Amino acid sequence: MKTLNKFYIDGAWVDPASTATMPIMNPATNSQIGTLTLGNAEDVERAVAAATRAFETFSLTSKAERLELLERLLEATRARMEDLAQAITSEMGAPITMSRESQADCGAGHLEGFIAALKSQEERETLPNGDILTREPIGPCGLITPWNWPINQIALKVIPALAAGATCVLKPSEHTPLSATIYAEIVHEAGYPAGVFNLVHGDGPTVGAAMSQHPDLTMMSFTGSTRAGALVSKDSAATVKRVTLELGGKSPNLVFADSDLPTRVAEGVATCFYNTGQSCDAPTRMLVERSCYDQAIALAEAAGKAQEVGDPSKEGDHIGPLFDKIQYDRVQAMIQSGIDEGARVLVGGLGKPEGLEDGWFVKPTIFVDVTPEMRIVREEIFGPVLVIMPFDDEEDAIRMANDTEYGLAAYIQTGDPERAERVVRRLRAGGIHINGRNADYGSPFGGFKRSGNGREGGLFGLEDYQELKVRPPFAN
Repeated sequence: MKTLNKFYIDGAWVDPASTATMPIMNPATNSQIGTLTLGNAEDVERAVAAATRAFETFSLTSKAERLELLERLLEATRARMEDLAQAITSEMGAPITMSRESQADCGAGHLEGFIAALKSQEERETLPNGDILTREPIGPCGLITPWNWPINQIALKVIPALAAGATCVLKPSEHTPLSATIYAEIVHEAGYPAGVFNLVHGDGPTVGAAMSQHPDLTMMSFTGSTRAGALVSKDSAATVKRVTLELGGKSPNLVFADSDLPTRVAEGVATCFYNTGQSCDAPTRMLVERSCYDQAIALAEAAGKAQEVGDPSKEGDHIGPLFDKIQYDRVQAMIQSGIDEGARVLVGGLGKPEGLEDGWFVKPTIFVDVTPEMRIVREEIFGPVLVIMPFDDEEDAIRMANDTEYGLAAYIQTGDPERAERVVRRLRAGGIHINGRNADYGSPFGGFKRSGNGREGGLFGLEDYQELKVRPPFAN
């Protein structure tokens, strides 16, 4: 049983002002594995004060000094990869193989991308008109991260702040505090000055709101639901701070008849179910050219039935549980909604898989015979639930793909490179995946429309944590 009753503030592990606590749960067994102390506004005040003091000196460090610290951070991260993977598996249910290969690996992969970005960036340049432009750290930043990709999102926010010369206060999800605490230990091990990085555990309405409203934080970066992101924006508005948001998604997967259908359909099903469907860019709407629709349904049914669900502590390519009862109930309610609205369950359905009654496991589910107005087509479910719909031609596919309030990602499966280029140009989404290929570490990640604003990763993610300053050349 773990007891997390310290916050990392001003370079040390300190006692919180708050005494409120909550249990840390293992979603695979629905058992308590620890206790977490939740912070309050006084804890936020202390952390922001430390970040503000540290900014005075850390903002003046050279790029060479910051690169040296980042290299030490990379070494410290690599040394704790197994610890991060084990923590993520126990606190949010990602299978251990996935935790090692994807969840924990993000901490090192994104760091390498930011190191390359910082090395390539010119902090001072002469504009075409002769004026001089410099890039400087924005100031003390507030960072709020989710539970579904805990280290991925921490890395995408903390690392660019440190790389830019900014300081930060991190509020990780209160549901995944184990991996966040390890990450704070990693930052400490790397030797960052006191106050540059601070960690306060807590919930959104208390700690998150106090951060968003704080006048000394110059920026808020938030990843989570669109509803919560809107609240962060409202709370930040009075102090006119920069706000970057990475929010929800309902990503389309366009499958054309000229693609490698057996490979791409099976891959689309597996990608939707990956991380038990708890990824904001999951391809949850498979749109299939009508001429191959029946074949695609048969392929999807086979892939769906082959998807294994099991104990996340065991190695393998199975999927684990949803992360808690609230999420389980939401997914069950959405599956019931699909049934009530007349969709046909091709695979899965209500309830838990046989033999997995203790944790928050669900049946991977595929719906067909769906219509555009159904909730399962329009709303983010955040579980392993896929809907499949036919389209008539390329124009129809694009229209259906863009028929959503979200715009985080889109997927295209086609054997025609010219078609791929045409369709990419017209899809209103921030990241496009083509024939199983994803963007790599160091590329910008973010969305259009209600999927958020700003970009995370690499050079463009670094720029979110910088201000531009312009002046004329010196002259007597």
